[in-house]
Amino acid sequence: MYEKKNPKDLSCGIGVTLEIIGGKWKPCLINSIHKGIHRPSELARHHPAASKRVLSLQLKELEEHGVIRKVIYPVLPPKVEYFLTELGASLLPIVDLMEIWGEDVLAKGLLSSKTNLP
Repeated sequence: MYEKKNPKDLSCGIGVTLEIIGGKWKPCLINSIHKGIHRPSELARHHPAASKRVLSLQLKELEEHGVIRKVIYPVLPPKVEYFLTELGASLLPIVDLMEIWGEDVLAKGLLSSKTNLP
């Protein structure tokens, strides 16, 4: 896995929060899993602008941080599902506020024309 050259600043709460949910798709993945989308293929269909590689990497990072847990069912072909852990559920108020804030900004037209959104 890629390691940054500069050490991460985990000396404050914001740094820790960004380490765990910082990433273009991590808050969206947490929200989707909470809303009942558990399979990797469903998550990919729900977020078509994200590459499968990026989704896979960010799911792996969320799992490493203990935000989600991966369940592999012993069937052929293998079935994989993701679920929020207690730590992941504790992030839901933050993710919900991010969604509310973003929808409010969109509704008010506060984004500049230079902002590139999918």
